[in-house]
Amino acid sequence: MIVGLKNPGPRYAATRHNVGADFVERLAHRFNVELKNETRFKGLLGRGNLCGHDVRLLVPTTFMNLSGESVAAVARFFRIASAEILVVHDEMAFAPGVIRIKQGGGANGHNGLRNIIQHLGNDAGFVRLRIGVGHPGNPKDVTRYLTGVDLPAAERKLIESAYDISDEVLQSLLSGDLQKAMNLLHPPNPAGTASPPPPQT
Repeated sequence: MIVGLKNPGPRYAATRHNVGADFVERLAHRFNVELKNETRFKGLLGRGNLCGHDVRLLVPTTFMNLSGESVAAVARFFRIASAEILVVHDEMAFAPGVIRIKQGGGANGHNGLRNIIQHLGNDAGFVRLRIGVGHPGNPKDVTRYLTGVDLPAAERKLIESAYDISDEVLQSLLSGDLQKAMNLLHPPNPAGTASPPPPQT
C-alpha cells in the first residue's frame, strides 16, 4: 500500500503539507487507478497494477494528525503488514524537490507519522518516502509555513518534478530493494567526490 498524507479541503490544497497526497494522486493518474471515497476507511482508496505489483493507493480524508485511523483500517482489513506500507509525506529537513527513503524510526515531529505509528500498534516499520519542502528558518513559523502558505510557483515546480519517479525506482521500492531505489534516485558521485548517504534504516 502507498499512502499520501494531506489535510482535507481547499484551504490546504496548495500547501506544503499536502505534497504526499499530490504524489499518490499523480501515481493514480499515471497507472489509471481510480481513487474512490471509502467512508469506512476514511480515505480515497484505489487498487491497481504498478510495475507488476498489486498495490492499493490511499489518501486519507482525515486531518493529518488523524491519518492513522485510515491507514490502520485499510491495513487491518486487507491484512497488509507495516513493512508493506509506503507513506509519502512532506519533509522540512530537505530542500524542495529532494527525495529520501527511510524505513522505520520515529515520527520526527510529523503529526501524521506519529498517528500512523500509534494506530499500527506502535509498529513504525513502514517505509517513508520523504519529499523535501524546505524549512522556514524559525521554528515558530513551521505551522504557517506548512499549512497556511501556498507553495510558490518555483518551489512547486521543483517538488512536482520529484513526483515523476521512474518505473525502475518504483519497482525497486515495491520490491523492498530500498538501497537500489536510493541509488537510482541519487546516483553515486564521480570518483574523488563524496557519495550520497545510503537510505536510513
